[in-house]
Amino acid sequence: MHSINIPSYSDPSGYILSELPEPEITDSKDVIIKVHAASVNPVDLKKAEGVLKAALKDTFPYKIGYDCAGIVTKTGQSVTRVKPGDEVYVRLPESHRGAWSEYAKCPEEFIALKPPSLSFESAAAIPLAATTAFQALQKYNGDLAGKTVFVPAGLGGTGLYACQLAKHVFHAGKVITTVSTSKIPKVDELLGKGTVDQIIDYTKSEPKDAIPHGSVDFLFDTVGLAMEYLCLMRPKTSRIISISTLPSGNLLQDSSVMRLPHRPTLPFVYKQALNLLDGVRKLRARRYGVEYSYMFLEPSGKDLDLLREYVEKGKLKPVVGTTANMWDIEDVRKACQIVYSNRGGLGKVVIQVVKPENAQ
Repeated sequence: MHSINIPSYSDPSGYILSELPEPEITDSKDVIIKVHAASVNPVDLKKAEGVLKAALKDTFPYKIGYDCAGIVTKTGQSVTRVKPGDEVYVRLPESHRGAWSEYAKCPEEFIALKPPSLSFESAAAIPLAATTAFQALQKYNGDLAGKTVFVPAGLGGTGLYACQLAKHVFHAGKVITTVSTSKIPKVDELLGKGTVDQIIDYTKSEPKDAIPHGSVDFLFDTVGLAMEYLCLMRPKTSRIISISTLPSGNLLQDSSVMRLPHRPTLPFVYKQALNLLDGVRKLRARRYGVEYSYMFLEPSGKDLDLLREYVEKGKLKPVVGTTANMWDIEDVRKACQIVYSNRGGLGKVVIQVVKPENAQ
């Protein structure tokens, strides 16, 4: 099969399209998917560049990608969640990474039927980002109904789902986000009128000036500025969940990233350094009466089942900003660069995997 991969750690300029072995059933719970579309997430590019190489020894060629949507072609004898012919979507676990390929394999527990109203491209844009947002919002201590939720970068890959889920599923009273000047009209257009209550143009004003101090109940930090926004948080009851600072060493060691067959272990010094930095952030937050923590996604087919229901009920919709053709590797590199540079992107970047009918 053809797969986008790298022979050594690289930024998007080094991605190649080459033939690699097609995955086969090796466990009774395995599912093989013919991939129709895959999406690009920042973690795909960071891992491919070697962000965890000090802690994790990857093998090469390194297949890229966690999110995909496609059609089930084969299943192990114990699989009950799906059957051949089913249209599915999935966030592949680290042990089965390689969504940017013609075929993908993973255990059935991570797979769910895709929303029937969505194309493969739109469905592929959901798993990692929407599940991350959903799991983050669940970590608030109590009911978010009527509360104030701040999600910076509300038209980014994860932020767009967090805004929608906060308002339509968790019933937040006020959802606040930040975007650049040109994107302000896009918020209501893409997320739905009434989803976001306060839009801050970060090119003209600081959130710390635009939001009353002590008024935010939940901050979903998608941009790594959790500590800068502590003054905005409501003392004693508020919560910050970050996916953009750094995890503690203990959290990283126990995360899904490290669940590989050879059971990798973080170097002691590396682990303790991360623990120290995380401890400092937690201490700073406590001084403001705020609970802070970093979060790793836990891939879950059951969460994807719930997200499918939200899509079908009109509570959640994906936003695909850029589409690339897997068979044009330069097209893929350019699309990935949008995510890599973190400038000018809108919504999710999606890779069309099924070969166009008119291609040679």
